[in-house]
Amino acid sequence: MGLVLADALVRRGVPVTLWGPFSDIVAHLRLSRENPGRMPGFRLNDAIVVTDEPSEAVGDCTLAINAIPSQFIGAVWSQLSDFLPPGVPLVSVAKGVENETLRRPSQVLQNTAPQAGSVCALSGPTIATELAAHQPAVMVAASEDADLAERVQDCFDVPWLRIYTSSDLIGVELAGACKNVIALAAGMCDGLMLGDNAKSAVLARGLAEITRLGVAMGASVETFQGIAGVGDLATTCFSPHGRNRSCGEAIGQGESLAAYESRTESVVEGVATSRSVKALATQCYIDMPIADAVHAVLFDDLSPRDALDRLMQRAHGAE
Repeated sequence: MGLVLADALVRRGVPVTLWGPFSDIVAHLRLSRENPGRMPGFRLNDAIVVTDEPSEAVGDCTLAINAIPSQFIGAVWSQLSDFLPPGVPLVSVAKGVENETLRRPSQVLQNTAPQAGSVCALSGPTIATELAAHQPAVMVAASEDADLAERVQDCFDVPWLRIYTSSDLIGVELAGACKNVIALAAGMCDGLMLGDNAKSAVLARGLAEITRLGVAMGASVETFQGIAGVGDLATTCFSPHGRNRSCGEAIGQGESLAAYESRTESVVEGVATSRSVKALATQCYIDMPIADAVHAVLFDDLSPRDALDRLMQRAHGAE
């Protein structure tokens, strides 16, 4: 996603510097302008500067975008924070919740780079390969700072990308994090060959779970009915390109989580986030049976088939 957003910015005439924590990957990307493992067929614009030097990346920046997976934001940004000018606003496209602290990405950024300005979450149903092909998509820029949300909206105003603004930072971040957990369940449905009825039920009831947690944590219920909520959830649950859905499908087919993670270059955010979601649900006294089942499959040796049986045998109730 970071590569695609950088490309969108440079097409607007905005100077862009791309930084990464792994020197070997950065060196390869700088020379080849390609990352075939994650973005096959996509070539990085020649105008984008690629570096592994923190001072070169953020020393003179006026807007910094975080595309680091949620569990690594604190460790990676500790390498950058000393070079970040005071007051620079931050934009995060990460979708998860930190395990140890249960902080959302915006909170981790604010803690790691306290001298920074306001924080904005940029989220929505955006499969990176489709964006790279300039297929149309919509996203939400959510910030408690309305001026920053509008600035982000303007920055990414390209013909194939439409940005809406929101003040519900909590809701947009929680929706983005929790949908990955539900997408793991949707993938397990695919792996078990349960059909579209079952997967649609997972999506609908999963959305109800996400909404309950979000509202309990202070989010707006409308957020979960919109682009960052049901929109992103539907894409992640049904797209063959979704990392979390694909992981769930492999597990549903009998592959172990360890085996799947060893053969993929991508971080499956929903795996670690399932721990955080379970902890948040317990903390907020919220019932999240699908998320609980996913956690049990991933970490408690429950088989996907037994998880399905457990969900289907729950006591009947009103929707």
